[in-house]
Amino acid sequence: MYIRDNIEKLRESIENVYMEMGVKNTLKLIAVTKYVDIENIKAAVACGIFDLGENRVQELSVKLPAIQGANWHMIGHLQTNKVKNVVGKVALIQSVDSIRLAEEVNKRAGKLNTVQNILLEVKTSYEETKYGIGIDEFENILSEVSILPNIKVKGIMTVAPRVEDESLARPYFKTARDLYDKFKNVKQRNIDFEYLSMGMSGDYKAAIREGSNMVRIGTAIFGERNKKELHYNE
Repeated sequence: MYIRDNIEKLRESIENVYMEMGVKNTLKLIAVTKYVDIENIKAAVACGIFDLGENRVQELSVKLPAIQGANWHMIGHLQTNKVKNVVGKVALIQSVDSIRLAEEVNKRAGKLNTVQNILLEVKTSYEETKYGIGIDEFENILSEVSILPNIKVKGIMTVAPRVEDESLARPYFKTARDLYDKFKNVKQRNIDFEYLSMGMSGDYKAAIREGSNMVRIGTAIFGERNKKELHYNE
């Protein structure tokens, strides 16, 4: 099966990066399921990938109950009016990009009497289409988030711009890593940095070399995906 082959090649490639760096592999691999059907997701889980990332709330709502034994991550842009469909259902919301969204997540988690793990998404690139908290406002937002009792900040996520040579993405990853290092030792009840989520199919090697311990891989596992193959409502 091509998915098993892809995963084996990916794992070997990741291990080679760590061997070149001379450090232990501590990476958490997230399989991105955007526009991937249930059968192929199950094939990835059968290969031992139990952390799944979904970009779209609509797809998540369909896939989550169909896949047993997986930890789901919300990795796409999350609108405040869809928070209720995510909080308490996923292990990690990786794309909290504003204090307004953090407050809504906290509010919903409070109603459910739970604590929702999140990552703060930072914008390290110049692209206007990218979401995220600006580097210069991160400290203030982290301070505001620190008083919200029903969320726990587990680290930082970022998306680098698309580049032809993945080494060109390294400065953007370094910016996120520097920010992560600056705040990783903050000791507060709801701040517990553990994950630096950065790197996708086209740039995961560069991300790992810059300190990522969580990558979000779709194409390198599932191949090119066709939106028209799925029938979920927008």
